[in-house]
Amino acid sequence: MIAGHRFAALVFSLLLPVLAFASPGAATAAQDQVITRIDPEANDTGLVVRFTLTGKTAVRSFALKNPDRIAIDFDGTVPAIPFDDLPDNKLVSTVRHGMVTADRYRVILRLKAPAVGTLSQREEDGTDIVELTVSPSSGQGASDQPTSAENLVARQSDRIAGKSALPKSGPKRLVIVIDPGHGGNDKGAVSPSGTMEKDINLQNARALQAILRTYPNVDAELTRTDDTFIPLDERAVIARKLGADLLLSIHADSIHYKSLRGATVYTLSEDASDELSRQIAANENAADRFAPEGFTKSSPQIFDILLDLTRRETVSFSEHFASALVEDLNSHEIDLINRPKRSAGFRVLKSPDVPSVLVEMGFLSNSKDEQLLKDKDWRRKITSAIAESIIRFFRGGKAEALKAAENQN
Repeated sequence: MIAGHRFAALVFSLLLPVLAFASPGAATAAQDQVITRIDPEANDTGLVVRFTLTGKTAVRSFALKNPDRIAIDFDGTVPAIPFDDLPDNKLVSTVRHGMVTADRYRVILRLKAPAVGTLSQREEDGTDIVELTVSPSSGQGASDQPTSAENLVARQSDRIAGKSALPKSGPKRLVIVIDPGHGGNDKGAVSPSGTMEKDINLQNARALQAILRTYPNVDAELTRTDDTFIPLDERAVIARKLGADLLLSIHADSIHYKSLRGATVYTLSEDASDELSRQIAANENAADRFAPEGFTKSSPQIFDILLDLTRRETVSFSEHFASALVEDLNSHEIDLINRPKRSAGFRVLKSPDVPSVLVEMGFLSNSKDEQLLKDKDWRRKITSAIAESIIRFFRGGKAEALKAAENQN
């Protein structure tokens, strides 16, 4: 998603041009290319999606598996219109889209039959036209590596040779902030044997940080590095100050259903998706009973309409990532609860301009989950799966670390 002040500046410039509004991000937003039209059109064999931009930008397409999807990334680009509906066609069922980083817009087409995507790019009447053609395939799918519209011939050669088509400059820096839940006087959940959630969360967060730092141009930071209490709102503030592309809050709660076990991925919702989610959110939100008096008072919201637009984009991005994370955890054979993607009003997820997801790695109220949560090998397994999912979602293609994380705590 677009960083909050840049998204606000763009929306304001598009919707309210008659008003004078000075934003720190206005100059930056003005440098972005803007998608002014999106025209999907079905044909006899598949689908063609035409994007009209204010100027030329780098574009890449790649395939995503489980489920099969075709994605297209636009660098230095922001959308000015919605893209929610597709015409009836033989190959594509649904579309999702949103900002992947502060300067990259992604469209994901979910396939209902084997297909490949082909990009073309041209100038037309002072605008840049990008077309993604989705056509039937024999089942091999598109390349798993990002591709460039300017080098179609080279792309085909690279695909045959198995070479990476990543830009020579390498991926841009990705900032992931990991939030170990609870800490200090706030122990979080405590198992019957005395295992404290705050300790489990910190150990798992450190392990995830170590793995993420093995990827090129990835900065992984923690909201707390020791047994310190940090109020919920301050955790989101830390992520914003660090310029986070994603805030991932790590937990291991307890519930009175002792047979319940497995991981869960939560996103923000004012109304809980179910009673279990409501109870979990209530447990996590209660952490601020340890905060100093007056700390949780909210700051005034001056530009409500811009904040609301920014929040919608952030929530949409968070939902997309949560769905992908659940799929990746399942593919890595991580035990998940029934309906593992849920939502509730977690306060730590309420930053309007930082995509945020909360992961319950398991339940300390379940003895088997507790054993796994304390096991070093299992910790490496789940944190590796999460790290790979993050890199794959933000950058597309295969997620390969530079080296294996060693000596994890």
